[in-house]
Amino acid sequence: MWGRPKLWIMLLALPLFLLMADTVYWWVVQRNLERGFAAWQAVQKTAGWSLQHRPPAPGGWPLAATLTIPAVSIAGGSPDVRGQLAWSAETLVLRVPLASPGSLEAVPGGRQTVRLDDSPEIVFSADRLQLEMPLEAEPWPSFVDVAVQSLRAETPFGEASLQGLRLHLAVEPKARSDDPALTLSLTAEGIGLPPGIPRPLGPRVASLAMEAMLSGPLPVGRTMAEQAAAWRDGGGSLEIRHLTMIWGSLDLTASATLALDDQLQPMGAGTARLVGYAEALDALTAHAAISRSAATATKAVLSLLAHTPDDGGRADVEVPLTLQYRTLSMRQVPLLRLPEVLWP
Repeated sequence: MWGRPKLWIMLLALPLFLLMADTVYWWVVQRNLERGFAAWQAVQKTAGWSLQHRPPAPGGWPLAATLTIPAVSIAGGSPDVRGQLAWSAETLVLRVPLASPGSLEAVPGGRQTVRLDDSPEIVFSADRLQLEMPLEAEPWPSFVDVAVQSLRAETPFGEASLQGLRLHLAVEPKARSDDPALTLSLTAEGIGLPPGIPRPLGPRVASLAMEAMLSGPLPVGRTMAEQAAAWRDGGGSLEIRHLTMIWGSLDLTASATLALDDQLQPMGAGTARLVGYAEALDALTAHAAISRSAATATKAVLSLLAHTPDDGGRADVEVPLTLQYRTLSMRQVPLLRLPEVLWP
């Protein structure tokens, strides 16, 4: 006769027990999050960074441990490397899901600003901007995921926008010369270019996608030039496995392998499949991006190699490309002279 009441008592007590267990679990994760943030601040200040913010507020129960940091700003950088950075946001939310306590999400919100050295400040905001990485005490995270939706920015060249972006980085800091140290996967759409920069193919890049792999050990050195030289001397290379872009009339698919020459300038070779090349060359010529003679010669070569689909669609052509001495060439025909990369 006592079995049924005991069963009802156990059933009624089970939700209370689970609620208490979740509360205790949340408190432990929350404390670890707060201590980890304080330890990270101390490390960054030792490295030469200045961090300012208002008192953080804990929250997120019952599904996550969160730390909401109002009026956060970070400025500075290593004194051995040029490129002092300053960033600020109205809020920064650090979140550790209780179902996945090994990952950390960082979600800045509101009005944000970024400035490099003495360059003008860029003001931007987004409907969604989220960064996720493993919650581990390592100098380099094993992965970084970035998601952006509806970003708007005021730049020195005018207003820029981004409809959406997803970025995945996988890092292997102990990679040898033949192993991938960094693997990148990127997709972006609706890239609105500011009016103050050259936009020969139009003001909007419809879509951009890339898969790339950086081989060789992660560079070390006091300056970026030393780091670039060490990466080059260690056999470093950048393999662009797949690149697609739709910009105006141009539909581009490409792959390439790049490295640095003895002057620390990019060099390499690859292939590209082009659709809408004639219209793109006309636009580049009209905006003085390439000379009229180079465009004419390129059109002539591409026309001989082009393939026109049986259904009457736009012609496409696949061609080899080389980059050497800052000159991008197609079948020995120079196309573009690239600006020199000046390493700090």
